[in-house]
Amino acid sequence: MKPYSLQEFIARHTASGALGTAATALVVVLATGAVVHAEKLTVNPGESIQATVAKAKPGDTIRVLPGTYKETVFIDKDDIHLQGVVAEGKWPVLDGESKLNDGILASGHGTVIERMWVKHFKGNGIMTQGANNYRIVHNVVEGPTFYAIFPQFGRNGLVAYNIITKSDDAAIYVGMSDGVDVLYNETSDSIIGIETENSLNTLIEGNYVHDNVMGIAATNLPGLPIKRAENLIIRNNFVVRNNTKNFAPPGAITAGAPAGVGILVLGTDATIVENNLIRDNKSTGVLIAETTLFVTTPDAKLDPFPDRTQILRNTYVNNGYDPQDAVKGVLEVAGLEKGVDVLSSGKGRDNCVAERDSFTSLGIKKFADCAPGATSAATLTARPPQPVEAPKYTREQMGRMTYLAVCTGCHTYDSKLVGPPMVAIKALYANNAKGMADWIAHPTRKRPEYPEMPPQNYLSEDVRSAVANYILTELEH
Repeated sequence: MKPYSLQEFIARHTASGALGTAATALVVVLATGAVVHAEKLTVNPGESIQATVAKAKPGDTIRVLPGTYKETVFIDKDDIHLQGVVAEGKWPVLDGESKLNDGILASGHGTVIERMWVKHFKGNGIMTQGANNYRIVHNVVEGPTFYAIFPQFGRNGLVAYNIITKSDDAAIYVGMSDGVDVLYNETSDSIIGIETENSLNTLIEGNYVHDNVMGIAATNLPGLPIKRAENLIIRNNFVVRNNTKNFAPPGAITAGAPAGVGILVLGTDATIVENNLIRDNKSTGVLIAETTLFVTTPDAKLDPFPDRTQILRNTYVNNGYDPQDAVKGVLEVAGLEKGVDVLSSGKGRDNCVAERDSFTSLGIKKFADCAPGATSAATLTARPPQPVEAPKYTREQMGRMTYLAVCTGCHTYDSKLVGPPMVAIKALYANNAKGMADWIAHPTRKRPEYPEMPPQNYLSEDVRSAVANYILTELEH
């Protein structure tokens, strides 16, 4: 994969008209959002990035010079700025060699990760775990990997100007978060280009999402500790040719995702889909459905229906020409051989659509006409105007936070997600917290019906012990 410069990226997207109303806000954030750095530490080729993190203090900048580094980097301190130095086209490359699980993980608040080329990690390329006020900008993440960029359970985040390819799940996956901007990234050759899951207040704008199985997905999924997903804006994106054959590993929840869906709104509330170019997606341009259409796991605490959705003035070109899988089944029931630009299951309340005569559709008869001139343009960012609280956690709180940030990406309490349900794991390790903590660091495959769990050995022994104790003594449905 050959990178191109930020200037080329901006020029490419500006020429296509992608830079929308968030552009000015993003420039301000990038220019003024950084902390005042206390010291600059330099990592040279042949040295360890992690060893330098261990020496760093909150507020420090760690400059990584061009070269290849084969390690996992875990940032558990606040206000650390990990900054790659790109010189004469050469990048600092963090290479997992398809052996290591995770590239860069951060639990420290105020972490900045920029200009790192991260490739070939089995688990996550770049992940934040319960971190607030983070920025993940100007990176390249090259698979195969599972989640390429995965901020989870954090508030006030920015994911911008990253180039991502070949993720076995979502290239950008915003999980159980609040107040996140996902701006001007390019994602391709992944299961899902961009996904926001059980999250609040998220802006997805100006991204080029192409040649994935599915383009952009706003989802509200069962079995997770956060039961809501609302106030989501999907705006001014290029969503093109997301028709790749599904290659998700067996057992993954995404294995059943139909190819060829441009934008999916699955059970989320107050979702706005506005001014996107949605082109050449073979199943449908926009699919609006209740969660249970694709995910049948019961969750009595979750409202599965998409309410208050607004479909506003998008451009649709050549969508639905070869419907796949579940989408094909829905269309066949309706007596249609080919798909449509906008497809809805017909469930949900207070949904509306603008200019319904300008695209083909099925299932939106009950949608009202949106108010004349309705737009999300006044929302320049989903992020709060000031940094949010950066709390310090007790050992017990860290166990719960680690469970929410790490474990719930693959496990629910009593149903299958990616890994087995936690209730079965609790029974297996009853009264053996040390055994669970040791297994978390060095897992082996025990069940052929599930994918192998990647090792979480970047977590310290104390953190692994805390999460094991939380699971065995406190975790309940």
